[in-house]
Amino acid sequence: MKKYKGFSVAGLVIGILVVILLGVATYAVIDGNNKATNYDDYDFNSVISATDNNGNIGDHVKGNPEAPVLIFEYADFQCPGCASINTRVNRVVEQLEGKLAVVYRNFLLSYHQNGTAAASAAEAAGLQGYWKEYADKLFEEQSEWEYASTSERTELFDKYFEEVTGGKGDMDKFNSDLASDKVSKKISFDMGIGKRVGVSGTPAFYIDGQLISWGSEGSVTVNGKTITWDSARSGDDFIRLIKDIVEAKTSTE
Repeated sequence: MKKYKGFSVAGLVIGILVVILLGVATYAVIDGNNKATNYDDYDFNSVISATDNNGNIGDHVKGNPEAPVLIFEYADFQCPGCASINTRVNRVVEQLEGKLAVVYRNFLLSYHQNGTAAASAAEAAGLQGYWKEYADKLFEEQSEWEYASTSERTELFDKYFEEVTGGKGDMDKFNSDLASDKVSKKISFDMGIGKRVGVSGTPAFYIDGQLISWGSEGSVTVNGKTITWDSARSGDDFIRLIKDIVEAKTSTE
């Protein structure tokens, strides 16, 4: 069998087919759950609490949920851009303590073979109070698990859970929750919102329903003030932009 750089042609074809089938299966579940949800009952620009529609798993919030400024992030744990910006998101929330909260919602990209499993693992960890720690771990170790086989991925995800919980977490519950209907409903619910607000790629950040079009020039208007940016900004410039938005949003002038 002919090989290229260690991969057989047959293996490569099979791998591509598996990714495609996983994507189709994931979106079939998502579409099924979304059709049963009346999204008109929800305000996408506020923190959504636990309901039957989201598997009784509410929004995950970095910072104070009562902060005067809410920014909504739609992301995929296997997305390289999401991983690279995550430390900046955490940093700006910490630096603007009390003023800013970032609400995280899952938005899976169908071509990411382990993205669904990663999101499920984070939600399962969240059911034991470790969502942020586990989410940060997934982003930090993305290169280790993103193309792992199913068995390798399971071992890694279990290892991460052991690490972030300091050995205090319930591993059996973690693995049971990971494959549960409630976790599936939560991810599907987030995806449904993302589709309705117009998310087309990740990471996607929104303020007052306006897309912060990171990676290209754009603008948002908050509190009557328009903030513009160009496409040449770095990750640290992202922090400055968020600070500008928060300052404008909270200004009383």
